[in-house]
Amino acid sequence: MSRSFVGMLAVAVAAGFAGCAATTSHARADDTPAAAFAPYTDESPDYRFYPGDEVEIIIASAPELSRTVTVAPDGRIALPLIEPVRAAERTEGELEAALTMAYAAQLRAPEIDVVPKTYGSRQVFVGGEVARPGVYEMPAYVDALQAVSMAGGFLSSAKRDDVLILSRARGENSVRSVDLTTGAIREGVPEATPLARYDVVFVPRSRIGQVGLFMQQYVREALPIQFSLYYDLNGDRNR
Repeated sequence: MSRSFVGMLAVAVAAGFAGCAATTSHARADDTPAAAFAPYTDESPDYRFYPGDEVEIIIASAPELSRTVTVAPDGRIALPLIEPVRAAERTEGELEAALTMAYAAQLRAPEIDVVPKTYGSRQVFVGGEVARPGVYEMPAYVDALQAVSMAGGFLSSAKRDDVLILSRARGENSVRSVDLTTGAIREGVPEATPLARYDVVFVPRSRIGQVGLFMQQYVREALPIQFSLYYDLNGDRNR
């Protein structure tokens, strides 16, 4: 390796240090917006049952069959005389209709009411370039920005214009992207859909952040290389 090339590399490294000082993956951004929880309105989506929810099934036409059941991990509930019925991702009305159909072969004109009793944990997963990645309990309907705020906000290396939301709704997986840059938030975030239970919010790394990580892992921490560059440059100066 020629000393002229080593000198050019050292200049590039120095520039990288200066340019990446604020873009390491550990730096917290200072302009993460505060979030207010979404208001409840008549247009809020109906609640859908999930595993862990406790539901009272009242069968007026056959009270001896009434039960309080818990939605199993596979999303089903077990009741007398019928096969297990899927409750997960169904609303009260949808579950009532499914149970009425299931009992139609066993009872004459079944009358069934579904009453939620207790609700299981409502968690979302927040990962990527946030201060505290992890699993968070939703105290109310929250959107992606609010979930990021619960996780301590964005890191300076976050790619805010392409935050990914991974959902599983009605048995189908979906991925959508939202723009959570400061400019988009000031104008009104176009996508403020409340997150569903077990959604995943993933904040990818920006290109600048990737460069910063490269400098951190392959240049700053490579102390022998830095020493050798310093030695070669000093040696070149002395000649």
